[in-house]
Amino acid sequence: MKGKSFTKDLYAIIPLIISGLLCISLIFLLWQKVDADETFTETLKSVSTVFIAISGFLAAIIMVYLAAAALNLKNTRKTAIDALSKITQKMHLFRNIIEILINSKIWLPGLKEYIDEEFAGLTFFEVKEFYKGKSKLAIEFLQEHHNFQDTENLYLELKSLLMTDPKEKRLPENISYPRAYSKDIVAKWIEHKCGSGLWYYFGYKYGDFKQSLDFNNVFERHQDKIMTIANTIDNEAFQDSSFNEVFLAKLGEYMNKEVIPKLYQVQGATEKSLPGMMLYLYFIFLFLVIFGILLPIAHLLFNLHIASLIVSFSFVSSILFFIAISFYQYIVREANS
Repeated sequence: MKGKSFTKDLYAIIPLIISGLLCISLIFLLWQKVDADETFTETLKSVSTVFIAISGFLAAIIMVYLAAAALNLKNTRKTAIDALSKITQKMHLFRNIIEILINSKIWLPGLKEYIDEEFAGLTFFEVKEFYKGKSKLAIEFLQEHHNFQDTENLYLELKSLLMTDPKEKRLPENISYPRAYSKDIVAKWIEHKCGSGLWYYFGYKYGDFKQSLDFNNVFERHQDKIMTIANTIDNEAFQDSSFNEVFLAKLGEYMNKEVIPKLYQVQGATEKSLPGMMLYLYFIFLFLVIFGILLPIAHLLFNLHIASLIVSFSFVSSILFFIAISFYQYIVREANS
């Protein structure tokens, strides 16, 4: 990966170095020409209007493109923000269901006390990352003989879905439903496939856990509430469902594969910085305006030293050369990004 990154940086720097050397060479050559030929000064002045026209034309095209690209970027971000709001609301509703399940009597007697008191501060993330050796509590937990038929892992997983920061150790009394979830916590949910536990325990392996996870212990009014919430999340996906192990497995799979990954993707779309192509064109626009338009106009209006025209012509020529040798690779990079 480092080798590829170095190669990309090299391809980006080489055109800049070559253009810089060209600029210095042109300044030196033009200066020598002015010293050697007295009429060359007048020649430079006569072609200055051509350089102003070329620079102005290119700057105008770039300016129009940048304005259109900025408008398009604004619309794209607005769409992404709207999508993020909808997917965040789905995550809120899913966490609402998890909160009901966490506080229900679905768990074996003593399990919640065992996790919340004997292993207070232990998180699902620490258990999954025990190999990093950062949590002695996680290693101790894994070494203990549990009497809850492995359902303590599901309990920890569901608790992790109620957290809003991967560094949180305990759930607050009042679960937080933020306007936007931090990218760190969403990344952790994805990394450890949070939500898939419902599918595993109530779907794939329910025959092994049905004695220790009795969904019928959830109060009937809470069952109705959960089904109402699920239909709000996605009416098409859950409209024919009843509160049972099939529904819980389906819910976990839906959130793990549909909602949480999309939450992460849409967050990325709203946080994107200015595209490299726009920065590239902006700096070219800026140099064209300064050296291709303002500097030669200033020379003509205020009769500046001929060095101003030499610098102007050298910079504009170097910029045009830089565009010629670097524009293709920028296009390819943007297309593949």
